[in-house]
Formats: sequence, C-alpha cells, structure tokens
Amino acid sequence: QLQLVESGGGLVQPGGSLTLACTVSGLTLENVAIGWFRQTPENWREGLAWISVSARDSRVAGSVKGRFTISTDISKNEVYLQMNSLKPEDTGIYYCAADAHRGAWTFAGSYDPWGQGTQVTVSS
Repeated sequence: QLQLVESGGGLVQPGGSLTLACTVSGLTLENVAIGWFRQTPENWREGLAWISVSARDSRVAGSVKGRFTISTDISKNEVYLQMNSLKPEDTGIYYCAADAHRGAWTFAGSYDPWGQGTQVTVSS
C-alpha cells in the first residue's frame, strides 16, 4: 500500500530556511512521481513542486521559483522540499502526494494518496 509521511515542519523566522521531507513507502521513487502542495487560506491546495525520478524531470511553481527546490534521496525513498528566504505568506500546511496522472502536475485532483501534512509557520 502506497503511503506518504511528511516531516520537518515547524516555526521559522522570516528570511529563514526549512527542509521538508516526504518518506514514501509501498513503491520506490522510480515508480511514482511526487508533488508538494500547500493549503492556502482560501482552502485550496497550491502546487509547489513535482519530481519524477523515472522521467528525470522536476518542476517548481513560478510563485516559489528561486526560493524552493525539490530533490530526492533514492536510497531513503524520500523527497525533499528545500525552502529558503521564507516569508510569512508561506505559512500553511504542506503536503506531499503521489502523482496519479489525472492531469497537470499543479492540479491537486491529479494526486492520490496524500500524506497527513506538516505545519510550517513563518513568523518573528
């Protein structure tokens, strides 16, 4: 059974950095692409980044490009979201999810299953 667990969230000051980890079990990263999303105040899930080991491809949303980076550690079957120069508006619940290939990588409906989420708070 495919399962995803996020970790690494917490409280960070504006301008700081944080790395989130998504631990995947049930499939290797060679067989599943992974996306990172965050819950917006308007209660929809914004696509932030996506990576496919098999396709050797990755994407980062324009809204966070230059600040966020996605990467993998195949030996650990983990996907990371490195977040730099964090802003208060980056506050939210961050999720990783498995790409079920139902649409664009930024579309939350394209993903199943999802992790439980990890809270990121950017505040002084």
